[in-house]
Amino acid sequence: MSAVRAGAHLLDLLGDGIVAFDASRRAMLCSDAAARILGRSSAEIVGMERDEVLSLTLGVEARGISVKVQDVSNLQDEAQSVLLLRAVDVRLMAERSSLAERVEERTRELRNANAELERASRHKDEFLAAMSHELRTPLNAILGLTEAMQEGLFGPVTDPQGRSLADIESSGRHLLAVINDILDLSKVMAGKREVLTAPVMLASLADASLRMVRQLALKKRINLQLDVTGLPDQIETDERLAKQVLVNLLSNAVKFTSDGGMVRLDGAVDVEKGKITLRVTDTGIGISPANLPRIFKPFEQIDGGLARRHAGTGLGLALVSRLSELLGGGVFVESTEGEGSRFSLALPLSRGTAADAPSDAEAPVAPRVSVPGTRPSRTILLAEDNEANQRTFVGYLQAKGYTVAVAWNGEEAIAQAQAVNPALILMDIQMPKMDGLTAIRRLREDPRFAHTPIVALTALAMPGDRERCLDAGANLHLTKPVRLRDLTSAIEEQIKATDGGSTGTGSA
Repeated sequence: MSAVRAGAHLLDLLGDGIVAFDASRRAMLCSDAAARILGRSSAEIVGMERDEVLSLTLGVEARGISVKVQDVSNLQDEAQSVLLLRAVDVRLMAERSSLAERVEERTRELRNANAELERASRHKDEFLAAMSHELRTPLNAILGLTEAMQEGLFGPVTDPQGRSLADIESSGRHLLAVINDILDLSKVMAGKREVLTAPVMLASLADASLRMVRQLALKKRINLQLDVTGLPDQIETDERLAKQVLVNLLSNAVKFTSDGGMVRLDGAVDVEKGKITLRVTDTGIGISPANLPRIFKPFEQIDGGLARRHAGTGLGLALVSRLSELLGGGVFVESTEGEGSRFSLALPLSRGTAADAPSDAEAPVAPRVSVPGTRPSRTILLAEDNEANQRTFVGYLQAKGYTVAVAWNGEEAIAQAQAVNPALILMDIQMPKMDGLTAIRRLREDPRFAHTPIVALTALAMPGDRERCLDAGANLHLTKPVRLRDLTSAIEEQIKATDGGSTGTGSA
């Protein structure tokens, strides 16, 4: 009987019960747990017949308890058989089952919600890509033709015409800036904006930022001031992003400062905290306390409504806030309505490299071996399906002394390349019949064009577009709208590099 008693003690610890019967089928041992399950004392149960004990298990169901009985016979012990009792609270089981169903339902809902968010994000990216392409394509023609006319390629330009062309260019550049702000903000919010940290000369950064707003300041007779006294010669940051933040802050200050006012860029350094603060101060209209919490939110404008005096989307300061966080710092504002504002950009003096990949401007140079031949050095093949852009590029390049062959799609581009053996190919990407990426790959498979410079000239400006073009075999990625002077410079550089034995690969 010792083995059964030991088992009973162990089962008591686990909350299970045991009743042992002798050869006459009478209870000779009842554990404490079994007594609790059956609702009797151990003394009452000992001596009961087996069937009587089993009948007690039926009564516990009225208390919401289910009893599982296991009969173990032919024991090598004084006891001839035992009943193992395990009580399960039915209500608890039902609650657990209900909880499991609710958890499964919530999991299913979350899974569906995540899938919907992924679809929405994908649709948003597709919409932004399409919007960017459809806006950049006509902008390229508008700005390109404007630039060509300003240079007098279509005849002399009178002063009134020159002023009108300047207005057209300014409006086009403003629209392009809006497009870029939308795309930049979407990249930042999606975590797709890379940060490349390197030593940056502070004075050069400040001066370059001021140059971007100097023309507008001159028009409004605004006094631009720069003071970098006491600041370190250099800091470690991403120069492109830091400049973008400063230019946004300076542009905002100039825009909201009345004619004859002042905008000042200076700073302070806290070596102990390893921080530098660059400050943009203006004598503009200021910001009311009620509007201060709104200014860094996307699409918020403090002078909204039909009577607003200043144009803009309300994206600039939202982008500034996000970019400053990417740089490891933050942006803060102090303002008095009617007197002016001070925006402070706090940056770490140094930080580790946030990304190992090179920026567009610092892309690695990939050597290409030049191939001797009879290729005409001034023949350009242009693959472009937009008629206005065709006329713009062809007219400008011909005026610069190039011979231009035109293709409307990728298939025609391959055929034209075989016919004219161009010195360089300008390849649009989104075209009918055959897209530009496919055409580039096909051309690279042909030994005759394995080393011909190919410039991807496209309105595609979303994350990954540059990489897809370079992976396909393009030497350079240029985003529409492109300045025609920049385009001709890129063409000359690519042709010269090929003739000299190497070609750069990158983006502009």
